[in-house]
Order: sequence, then C-alpha cells, then structure tokens
Amino acid sequence: MVRLGVNIDHVATIRQARKTIEPDPVDAALIAEIAGADGITVHLREDRRHINDRDVKILKKTVKTRLNLEMSINLLIVKIACQIKPDQATLVPEKRQEITTEGGLDIIAKEKKIKNVIIKLKSKGIWVSLFVEADLEQIKAAKRVNADAVELHTGTYANAKTEISVKRQLDRLLKAAKFAKSIELHVYAGHGLTYQNTAKLLKKIPEIEELNIGHSIVSRAILKGMDEAVRTMKMLIQSI
Repeated sequence: MVRLGVNIDHVATIRQARKTIEPDPVDAALIAEIAGADGITVHLREDRRHINDRDVKILKKTVKTRLNLEMSINLLIVKIACQIKPDQATLVPEKRQEITTEGGLDIIAKEKKIKNVIIKLKSKGIWVSLFVEADLEQIKAAKRVNADAVELHTGTYANAKTEISVKRQLDRLLKAAKFAKSIELHVYAGHGLTYQNTAKLLKKIPEIEELNIGHSIVSRAILKGMDEAVRTMKMLIQSI
C-alpha cells in the first residue's frame, strides 16, 4: 500500500502571512494523522519563511507516524536535524528567491558534501531520501552516496498540458522508478500532485512506495477542513 505523507508547510505559510500564532501546523499534523496520514512532512528552510524551529521540535514529540524533515545541506540545518532526529530527512535543493522547491537535487555536483551529510544523519539513526529528477545518472549518484531512497520530482509531470507531454513525463518517471528499484533504492514521489493527477501516476508506476503531498491538500483543507482533505486523498490512493 502506498503511504501518504502530508506536507503541512502551507499551514505555516498562512500563519506567517499575518505574523501571528495561528493556524498552528502542529494542530494540522494531529488532524492529518487522525484522518489517515502515514507521515508528516515539513521543510525547515534556512530563512524560516514558514516552518520554524519551534514547530519541528514540537512535531518530533507529537507526531505518532513518521516525521519527514525536508532540508538543505546547510551545516546549521544539518546540525538541527541531528539534534531533533526526525524519522526521515529528505535532502532538497534550496534557493532564497523560490516560491517552492524548484527541481531536483544535483547530487553529482555536490557528491562529496552530500555523502558527508548523509553520514552525519545516519549516525543519528535518520533514514535519508534524496529529492531528485527522473535522471538515471542522479539516481546512480544517490546510490553512491548511500541514500536509502529517492523521491522523484513530479513537478514537470504535474505541469504537463497535453496528453502527449503527460505520457512522456510518466514514461520518464517510470523508467527512473524501475531503475532506482533495480539498484535497491526505495522510490517515493512528490511535487505538484493533486486530487486530479495522482491516480494516473500511481497506476502507471507501481514502484512508488510513498507520496508527499502538501499544497493540494492544504488548499482543499481551507474549504473542506483538514480531516476531509486528508481522508479524500487517502481514499484516492487506496483505490488504486
């Protein structure tokens, strides 16, 4: 059964819009878990633009499923991760100007540094996933640096506008997933996934073990409530 990780970053984004204390992402995580989430994902950015240190510390104490910390390879962030010890760390690229994560991690360009970060994280018992493009060379590099899993960037698939381009992106993701599996890496996926495009992805790529979805769920939660938003996505995944 494919696991659902619910990214609650945008709950914190709403809080930060008014520089106040609500809505609390910790409350959102609790409701998401009760509604069936298999894990909670948050991105502790270097500039703390939404999720902050307080959130992560409390989530570590309160999350009952799995806490997945998205993070850069910045040494201060790595130090915080080693202190908090989330169940999982997902290494992602990070730019100050970006609205959300843009594309996959270039493991090849920073292989030695990423390998050292992974050594530090694993020494604390943290499972490590790398957020990558559906690129076989990057996936090979993920194996070389001793990652446990790769999370395939599905943003290009999510943004595809025509049937031909959707098929092209699904074929590309399938090839990458099969290859990752063949070299004994666990396969996750995320970015831009919605209630409309998730089913097609899962039907095409049975190698996927976990999805991390945030914006679409939080958007629905604003209108329908977090409980309903998570339950609906969970049922959609289970129906495949």
